[in-house]
Amino acid sequence: MASRFETEGAAHHSGAALSILPDLLSLAGSLPQERAGIRLHGNPALRAILASDAIRNVLAHHDGTTAYRPVRAILFDKSPATNWSLGWHQDRTIVVRARDDMPGYGPWSRKAGLQHVEPPFALIEAMLTLRIHLDDVPADNAPLRVAPGSHRLGRLPEQEIETVVRRCGIRSCLATAGDVWVYATAIVHASATAKRHAHHRVLQVDFASVDLPPPLAWLGV
Repeated sequence: MASRFETEGAAHHSGAALSILPDLLSLAGSLPQERAGIRLHGNPALRAILASDAIRNVLAHHDGTTAYRPVRAILFDKSPATNWSLGWHQDRTIVVRARDDMPGYGPWSRKAGLQHVEPPFALIEAMLTLRIHLDDVPADNAPLRVAPGSHRLGRLPEQEIETVVRRCGIRSCLATAGDVWVYATAIVHASATAKRHAHHRVLQVDFASVDLPPPLAWLGV
């Protein structure tokens, strides 16, 4: 699986989070409902979940070490009240503790009160993203779609992304509750609106294995 992941940039770990699924559902139930996405920080329950053997084992499968640490977490929930689509794109920003202008970092933005910045793309390329599924995601419940291999192409101009998708093809990341999808954070991906009247809750967590150049620092979770 490791070599295939390096080539395609995405891997499915069936049932990898089943042992922590009750804790995930409890966490989701404690958060504001009917919101499309909630950026999480400073939540002890989340930190315990991400420190679990279930998550550490998935990371170790791809890295062979425990060097990766969580640097951003978002709980997404597509439901009849919060349904949306997202076009093909690359994730390009990180969350830091405070703004400090330095070469190679920018533009800056604030989302949900948190400081975001676009770093040199090599940093994005060195990151992993885990999507931990709280609900079943069949083909009609808006699975994440990825363009396999696109993570190896660097930072893509917006006008070239559709061409890259046509060349790389599309993989739909189907899942059942308790599954984990791991993808290279730099991969081109998209999501359609859900067609079924059900929840689609996913805890998405970015992991990094390097420190930022001082005085910048990861906000973390």
